[in-house]
Amino acid sequence: MSPILVRPVREQLEHDRIIRQLQAKFRRKFEAQINPGVEQNAPVQGAGPQPLYPDLVLTSLERSKKLLGIVEVETGESVNHLEALAEWSHFSKVRAPFHLYVPAGMVDVARRLCEDNQIYIAEIWSFHTVGDQVRFTMVHRTKEPPPVVRKPTPTSAAPAAPAKPQKEKETKKPAPVKNVKKAAASKKKPAAKKAAGKKKK
Repeated sequence: MSPILVRPVREQLEHDRIIRQLQAKFRRKFEAQINPGVEQNAPVQGAGPQPLYPDLVLTSLERSKKLLGIVEVETGESVNHLEALAEWSHFSKVRAPFHLYVPAGMVDVARRLCEDNQIYIAEIWSFHTVGDQVRFTMVHRTKEPPPVVRKPTPTSAAPAAPAKPQKEKETKKPAPVKNVKKAAASKKKPAAKKAAGKKKK
């Protein structure tokens, strides 16, 4: 839960109930850890120095415990501009798919907040309560991965320039060697003829 938001008790209880229901759902494929309310059980390292605590943290069932996804559940009060900047923008920079769950009536607001603030979200789900059950519906999926920002290297363009002179040197080096061999051969021939002439005498 964001420190800028204090939900009413009833809404917070509903929020945490949805988190636990999602935990039971995701346990079939992942190891799902939750951070309900103000609890900080499963940290995630984001782009900044401080750890993040999304509502659900999904990791691999293998020993590697690789991070495979994070989930944030919002209520009607928490789908707003401040929440998007305080949490969603940071969650979107984690190296794992970010899934956002919002009430059915707040889907358009959530989409607009993501577009206006350039927040990448892998999936947006809506939920509504039917009796004691909460039903989930996927309303948005981003197929393309988030853009990778690469830092420019100062030597990236430098090696291309000296390539041509090196090739020229390589082609020019054998030429003088051949000339030297020819010169040496030409010098040996007269010497050989003189030696042959002396023998005849």
